[in-house]
Amino acid sequence: MSNKGFVSNFIWRFAERCGAQLVAFVVSVVLARILDPSAYGTIALITVFTTILQVFVDSGLGNALIQKKNADDVDFSTVFYTNIIFCSVLYLLIFAAAPLIATFYEDASMVPLIRVLSLTVLISGVKNVQQAYVSRNMLFKRFFFSTLGGTIAAAVAGIVMAMNGFGVWALVAQQVINLFIDTCILWITVKWRPKKLFSFERLKGLFSYGWKLLVSSLLDTVYNDLRQLVIGKMYSSNDLAFYNKGKQFPNLVVNNINTSIDSVLLPSMANVQDNLRHIKSMTRRSIKVSIYTMAPMMMGIAFAAEPLVSLVLTDKWLPCVPFLRIFCVTYMFRPLHTANLNAVKAMGRSDLFLKLEIQKKAVGMVLLVSTMWFGVMAMAYSMLVSSICSQLINTRPNKKLLGYGYLSQIKDMLPSILLALFMGLCVYPFKFLPVNNFVILLVQIIIGAAIYIAGSKIFKLESFDYILNMIKPVFRKFKRA
Repeated sequence: MSNKGFVSNFIWRFAERCGAQLVAFVVSVVLARILDPSAYGTIALITVFTTILQVFVDSGLGNALIQKKNADDVDFSTVFYTNIIFCSVLYLLIFAAAPLIATFYEDASMVPLIRVLSLTVLISGVKNVQQAYVSRNMLFKRFFFSTLGGTIAAAVAGIVMAMNGFGVWALVAQQVINLFIDTCILWITVKWRPKKLFSFERLKGLFSYGWKLLVSSLLDTVYNDLRQLVIGKMYSSNDLAFYNKGKQFPNLVVNNINTSIDSVLLPSMANVQDNLRHIKSMTRRSIKVSIYTMAPMMMGIAFAAEPLVSLVLTDKWLPCVPFLRIFCVTYMFRPLHTANLNAVKAMGRSDLFLKLEIQKKAVGMVLLVSTMWFGVMAMAYSMLVSSICSQLINTRPNKKLLGYGYLSQIKDMLPSILLALFMGLCVYPFKFLPVNNFVILLVQIIIGAAIYIAGSKIFKLESFDYILNMIKPVFRKFKRA
């Protein structure tokens, strides 16, 4: 795929994620002002289980359809019917297990919440193949309309319910309605429909590639959510709420950029999977540009944490600030993981992908078990250390496969990271200004942006020129219009 095609699809995917996350963020702010932190803790626990189930739907066969060179209607229809059956079984299992989960956490009110929120698994079973079709054929404009439509509808429902005293049910309704409307719009806008076709032979071939990615993703999801389960059991609902809320701001930024890159990068790499030089070039470009974009945002949020949280969420959420800073540093390097792992997947090495996940999670589990007895903050720091170890593990195969190892990648990222750190240190003292938080944030944003852009020009950062050259044609089109 040409740079133009890649950038065009990235822009549509990025616009979709930004629009959806912006609306979702506004809703979450409204709900955070209405609900107590303990209510968020309850929802966070339930979401862990539905997120784990979601992995079975979103990973594995969907990725196999994207990666397969000559996937046709037989492949897509086979996966569609398999997903419907499998998701129905998953829902029945979680429906039956709801009382056991509620008993374990000593909260009977969780039973109906779990059963209703788990409907998202059934809906995802219908959506998954359409989603794979859009990704494989690089039709990311379809995602823009479906996701934004679902998010806006869910936002309206969530706010109305919250304002009318429905409490945690507003969060549940928001998630279910979001996915339902999203799926309906995708089915209307995407032409593909399942045919009366099914092949166990095709399913076996897709599964041989996909099951390794499924297990890898399951390991990753369970591991990432395990901290929440442990915090929910060993500590208070407030502790869990502050931990999760600390993820909100960095996650808002990272998911927009990283999900956009992830969605476009895999099919783009899969199209040139036999050209290792091209894959290396795409991996390197992805890391340099995404880190250049991500680093100032993460550093900016970390250094402006107190006025940001106080202004948006109110002072009752200030205990989440230390967690927020840890997540900012951790998430800043997520594009490094994304680019390296997509290169491995694109080359058809799902076996290697699974081995990497096992190694990373083994290290992470040792760190988690070692720190879980010393408080929630110790567990958060263990996540940061685990992330650094994961960087080393994820980059090791591509040193051999592509000749692009960890030291080379660090060298590519370092100028952007150092400049972002300098920017953060410069804007931090403004928090002590004797003015309100809105003015403080405004000053920090303007000065921070000026420092980063000026530094990019002074030090002639390649990624700055690359982005500038990519957006110039867009501005020219607007001027002509």
